[in-house]
Amino acid sequence: MKLEPGDFQKLQLSLFAMLLMVALGVASVLYAQEKTRLAQGVFAATQSERNEFDGKLKRVRNEENDIRQRAALFNTLQDHGVVGEEQRLEWVELLKAIHDKHRLIDLSYEFTPRHALEKASTGQFGLYASTMKLQLRLLHEEDLIRLLDDLQREARALIQIRRCDVSRLSRSGTETPLRGLLQAECTIDWVTLSNDEQGKGGKK
Repeated sequence: MKLEPGDFQKLQLSLFAMLLMVALGVASVLYAQEKTRLAQGVFAATQSERNEFDGKLKRVRNEENDIRQRAALFNTLQDHGVVGEEQRLEWVELLKAIHDKHRLIDLSYEFTPRHALEKASTGQFGLYASTMKLQLRLLHEEDLIRLLDDLQREARALIQIRRCDVSRLSRSGTETPLRGLLQAECTIDWVTLSNDEQGKGGKK
């Protein structure tokens, strides 16, 4: 088949049109890829912001729950007389009432000066304790258990029993119920929650 001069012009036009379509196709693909890349970047940024927001929201909720729990604990301690200055007169009266209630043979005690268990920042609450050295004679160990149970249940303070030693009294041959059979020595902390100024005042 013999090509005429006019046929070359037609081929050139067809070739140009084909190249133009290929170029447009490539441009369309590149444009679509760029749009996809931008969309992925926007999605990643949005997801990151959402995750950050969710994290902040979770922290706020945790802090809110923590505040509620602390407030509930504070109210409970306040209802039990643990918050504020120590009430030694009430403590002494409670010890006497327990002594009379259980008809204990002999009970003696001594409180040490109040001291800080946990250092409090200025204006904040801290834990303070007055340590009591307790001595009593017993007919049996249940007397001691009843006394400690009553203290922990009724005292307007948190009762922490640091140690209790029970020993049998030496027999003299003239034992009587009023003398007792056992000797108990206990170290007990009466713990209260006070602000810094109250704590300092309690130690003076």
